[in-house]
Amino acid sequence: MSSTGNDRLDAALLRLVGVILLGGVLGLLSSTMVAVGLDLLAAEFDASLATIGWASTGFLLAVTVAIPFTTWAVDRFGGKRMWLVGLALFAAASLAAAFAWDAGSLIAFRVLQGFGAGILDPLVLILLARAAGPARAGRVMGLMGVVLSLGPVVGPIFGGAVLDRLDWHWMFYLSVLIAAVVFALSLRALPADPPREVGQERPRLDVIGLALIGPGVAALILAASQAAEHSAFAVWQTLLPLAAGAVLLAVYAIRALRPGSAPLIDLRMFANPGFSASVAIMGLTGVVMYASLIVLPLYYQQAHGSSVLAAGLLIAPFGLGGTVSMPLAGWISDRIGSRVLARAGATVLLACAIGLTRLDADTPLEWPVAATLAMGLASGFVSAPTMGSLYRALPASQVAQGSSVLYTLNQLGGSIGVAVVALILTTAAEGRGFPNVYWFLAAVLAAVLAATWALPGGAPPPEAESRTEAEAGAVRS
Repeated sequence: MSSTGNDRLDAALLRLVGVILLGGVLGLLSSTMVAVGLDLLAAEFDASLATIGWASTGFLLAVTVAIPFTTWAVDRFGGKRMWLVGLALFAAASLAAAFAWDAGSLIAFRVLQGFGAGILDPLVLILLARAAGPARAGRVMGLMGVVLSLGPVVGPIFGGAVLDRLDWHWMFYLSVLIAAVVFALSLRALPADPPREVGQERPRLDVIGLALIGPGVAALILAASQAAEHSAFAVWQTLLPLAAGAVLLAVYAIRALRPGSAPLIDLRMFANPGFSASVAIMGLTGVVMYASLIVLPLYYQQAHGSSVLAAGLLIAPFGLGGTVSMPLAGWISDRIGSRVLARAGATVLLACAIGLTRLDADTPLEWPVAATLAMGLASGFVSAPTMGSLYRALPASQVAQGSSVLYTLNQLGGSIGVAVVALILTTAAEGRGFPNVYWFLAAVLAAVLAATWALPGGAPPPEAESRTEAEAGAVRS
């Protein structure tokens, strides 16, 4: 490949990236559409909002449980096969959900949907990283960042528009349609899984590890969800799953670190400072992003009397900023490395969060809108280089495990962010809720800024270029 071709993503790789990102949108669109339609679904099935809320919570927990299994299954059965299985399962569960007859059946089918999404979501990272190679990881992760930035903002608006014109069944019919299109495109765009070498041992499933890590992380997310629902951490509904999750993960860690063990997720990866910094940053930025997407609409509605739709449109600059900056930041990081860009982005994010601690009912709308646009732009300069650096820090054999850890911590961070926002807004003195949320986020971003010093600096090493050449050839073949 010429230097020009190496600078630009070739047509075959772009097609592959487009198909994978379209599949990656499925879980995000489904979860946001159901979230905005919970009131409608509660009325449809004559159920309480707390009961129907499990259609969202069950989906998220199923995603979390499925991610570690996907890590093993990719190495055992191949990335393309698992991608097609995930699409088929998601489509079948979506169709079943469209024909749900009561709240219980809807929740059950949403859990199956979550398992399908739990297969697809980490595979987005795995397949993109393998196709791009270390030398182009930043550019491809920047493109993925466009979906991550726009999805949480556009999803609720899209869901509201669908529910405003069509009945609730169409939330799931659209998922079936999109999954079918992605399935057909994937058959052609995704390269075949490489044949297993003669005598190569098939990876064995760490059944005990799977039974510990999946439910362990799911229990922590459930604890965060219950803390948000009850606006308190010191209640049994929060403490019980928190304790269970901590015990399960502690037992997993003890098993995984034993000499000679072959764990589902090798915790020895955390000895690599570049990997540890990358996943820590993505987990903490999950806290910031999801907390912002909760607190900003509430601020616009409560302090300025904005409608739900207007509040959704007012937070759009956050997603638009990331959409603009992530591809650019990813492209630059492939040339100069991740550390400088991530440090600059984290500095701007921290400055904006500190500025937003002065929010009150008298603050002109232009100020928070401008600040969130700046935060969106800055977040792109943190996320895309950080995700790209993760795949440069790991050998190819650990890409699947690294992707699983990154996605899980980002989800866990988001759940924690939502729970803390709910707690702060409920317990803060009058007029101090929104400022206190941003003091909390400023502390989180200070930790992000500190972690950027451990990211790798400089351009990818020369051997990364040769690996990219071989991988790009596999995509075209």
